[in-house]
Amino acid sequence: MTTQGEIFGTTPQGETVYRVKISGGGLTAHVMSWGAVIQDLRLDGHDAPLVLGFDRFEDYPAYSSYFGATPGRVANRIGKGQFTLDGQAYQLDLNQNGNTHLHGGRDGLGRTNWAIIAHSQNKVMLQVTDPDGRAGYPGNCTVTATYELKDDGTLNVVYESVTDQPTLANICQHTYFNLDGRDDILGHDIMIAADHYLELDENQVPTGRQLPVAGTPMDLRQLGPVRRSEANGAQVDFDHNYCLSDTRVEKRSVALVRSVNSGVAMEVRTTEPGVQLYCGFKLKPTVPGLFGKLYGPYAGLCLETQIWPDAINHEGFPSAVLRPGEVLRQETDYVFSKS
Repeated sequence: MTTQGEIFGTTPQGETVYRVKISGGGLTAHVMSWGAVIQDLRLDGHDAPLVLGFDRFEDYPAYSSYFGATPGRVANRIGKGQFTLDGQAYQLDLNQNGNTHLHGGRDGLGRTNWAIIAHSQNKVMLQVTDPDGRAGYPGNCTVTATYELKDDGTLNVVYESVTDQPTLANICQHTYFNLDGRDDILGHDIMIAADHYLELDENQVPTGRQLPVAGTPMDLRQLGPVRRSEANGAQVDFDHNYCLSDTRVEKRSVALVRSVNSGVAMEVRTTEPGVQLYCGFKLKPTVPGLFGKLYGPYAGLCLETQIWPDAINHEGFPSAVLRPGEVLRQETDYVFSKS
């Protein structure tokens, strides 16, 4: 098998999509070139996939809600798609409801075919250059993604971004996890080590205010069920950035998810200052996913480790500005175990 792996499909633009397999530490993953997507992930001794995805490539461009993808050049939302950098105003692609820039735009990195540049038994490296002007971003920004399966059930994810002009960059992994193969993740337990989260406006863009989690359903500092109610009795629809720190730091443990049904647990360790918890309440693809399963709302949850959303437009938020000569290195471990 070549470095490129097997042919997995063809994009609507006619590009060949490749898929590679990596294994190690009790994990097996399939990764494809389109979107640097983690297409499947399995743990020895646990039959069901740990992630949401599709068996056929054709279903990804048509139905995927960033399943396993690497969105960018800036993950998450930028309000009105507008920002000013070094005195220059920029307008980005408004690909969410015509008023918000989401995940790098309608043809962002999560929907672009990357090159597989290295592949070994337990590791794959992919690379893509986001060209100057695409979606409105300045500069040619090259992103390298490295996925490595390490001992003790660790999926190690490293993103490195460089640019030839001052620009914005914020890369994350958008996998939806389901640790027991059930129809929803509301029975999973979760913990996130954050005292504050970001308040959102009606377009899910941060207002700039950090709100304390204490005394609210957003308080995930103690391990407890994802199923929890608002004051009106409705399920809390998590799609919020939890504030872990004010800046990038040494990798530390920030979150834990587990299923008492399967005994599978996942610890998240990251360098990043924020983690976006999305509990998948909008999911409703009309074609089956992995294992022939039709995904409905809450079928999986995302823990997107990243710089805080809309950071460029809020004083005091961690910086998402990347300049020539700098390397933006973002690293996260997803550590799986089974009791």
